[in-house]
Amino acid sequence: MTKIYALVNQKGGVGKTTTAINIAAYMAEMGQKALIIDLDPQANATSCLGVNHITINSGTYDALIGRIPASEIILHNPKLKLSLLPSSTALAGAQVEMVGLPDRERLLRQALNPINGLYDYILIDCPPSLGLLTLNGLLAAYHGVLIPVQCEYLALEGLTQLIHTLRRVQSNLVPDLSIRGLILTMFDRRTNLARDVAAEVRRHFPGMVFRTVIPRSVRIAEAPSHGIPISRYSPSSSGAIAYRSLAEELLQGDGIPNQEPITSVEERDEP
Repeated sequence: MTKIYALVNQKGGVGKTTTAINIAAYMAEMGQKALIIDLDPQANATSCLGVNHITINSGTYDALIGRIPASEIILHNPKLKLSLLPSSTALAGAQVEMVGLPDRERLLRQALNPINGLYDYILIDCPPSLGLLTLNGLLAAYHGVLIPVQCEYLALEGLTQLIHTLRRVQSNLVPDLSIRGLILTMFDRRTNLARDVAAEVRRHFPGMVFRTVIPRSVRIAEAPSHGIPISRYSPSSSGAIAYRSLAEELLQGDGIPNQEPITSVEERDEP
């Protein structure tokens, strides 16, 4: 069965979309069939992969409301060996239309059922909010939630709130909803604050934080403007090495062996 993860954080700017794209890109390099679902009306994941969401005639919105099967909308990039269910401008008004539909929280889950098994991994990039679209992402995430956490104080406060919300969703809608792991992002080893936040997250959520830490990186920030993941834009940069390590750690945790060992890049400078 396809492993489906939702990347969630109600706070914007924590590296959620960047993490989804780069994990999927490295999974594809490692021989996994990976699909990214852009569930965000801002369509950042779509844009970051070089697709103009304004020109998209059919996207996630159409799959959600059952207008077009997801399999007919998916785009595939043969160079990256990566697939994308793109967002479109229509998704911005989807939440209003979805309210009146039966099983509105499970629309994405139903839309993905026909392609379950066609991919090794599906990563759902949820919007930076806890609305109906994100709820659909959570209910479709059979194998858990990935939570990027920016190494800053306010992000730590937001994380506590997010965990409480996820527990409510688990109690009321998805009893088997689980947190696959927390991902520390935008780590600046030069600041005591970043180190303190990372330590606090590990202390409050023992055993739930990935060992790999994603550093603050100019190269990571530049890659989306070129429409390619960091693995293609600057494969030797600290950000690229970190995301490769994170993908390896996720795969190994899922019982999928890799040839290269997990590496740490917390102390590495940007070349």
